Amino acid sequence: MPLRTPIQNGDQVQILKSAAQKPQPEWMNFVVTGKAKATLRRFVRQKERVEMIALGRKFYDEIVSRLPAPLGPDALAQAVKRLHLGDENALMEAIARRTIDDAAVAEALMPGTDAASRPVPQRDKVSIKGLTPGVAFRLADCCHPVPGDRIVGLRRPDAPVEVHAIDCPTLAALPEDTDWVDLAWGDQSDGGTARLAVIIRNEPGALATMAGILGQHAANILNLSLVHRDSSFHTFHVDLEVHDLAHLMRILAALRAAEPVSQAERVRIGEEERWEAA
Repeated sequence: MPLRTPIQNGDQVQILKSAAQKPQPEWMNFVVTGKAKATLRRFVRQKERVEMIALGRKFYDEIVSRLPAPLGPDALAQAVKRLHLGDENALMEAIARRTIDDAAVAEALMPGTDAASRPVPQRDKVSIKGLTPGVAFRLADCCHPVPGDRIVGLRRPDAPVEVHAIDCPTLAALPEDTDWVDLAWGDQSDGGTARLAVIIRNEPGALATMAGILGQHAANILNLSLVHRDSSFHTFHVDLEVHDLAHLMRILAALRAAEPVSQAERVRIGEEERWEAA
């Protein structure tokens, strides 16, 4: 049942509770009291370890799939001892955090594989289904990948996996020896942030038309900024919460069909200046 708490002016505040809702890392941006911050940090640390172990298990299974022969029943336990780790969970967390590289794990599992000198291509995409953005992985700000985009992950020591869209310009500038892994969203993945550049006519009601289209498609506006204006057109950058790539494409199609909208495109990093000068 909702709780109703009286406030000073006599009005009532309705507090809605949900058993499915759990604290999120972003809550650190607005929690105020020291007790709340400490409780949230403790929860996030525990959640981070659980998810890092789960992600490490996914990477471990992919490493095992590249070995030249099936593993024996005691191979994992022996690998933990060879790597001087406390238990199996410690190994999975180390794999996810990349404090131990994949070649060392392969060698510990099956001595003599010489994985470092004869790298084997990744066989299967690693799913990030069930993991929380901002905990075991983070979505790159440069390309704003959403479910439906083909994605890859950059792995750096003791850091969450950084997820990029496959066509992100940032990837082309990385060194050849960058540690990356082919990723998949997993079935029914939902939710992401996309950035659009929208050019509308400088006329009354044009901005309301754009906002109305976004509202009709249930796309939450996170940020709206005017980046260029002249006597005829205004250019906006819009950050939207969308379900997936198909949802984003429907929104773009609707915007392009609207009379006040001259152009609507998805924006990647490095393209902002072109739109600001449009």
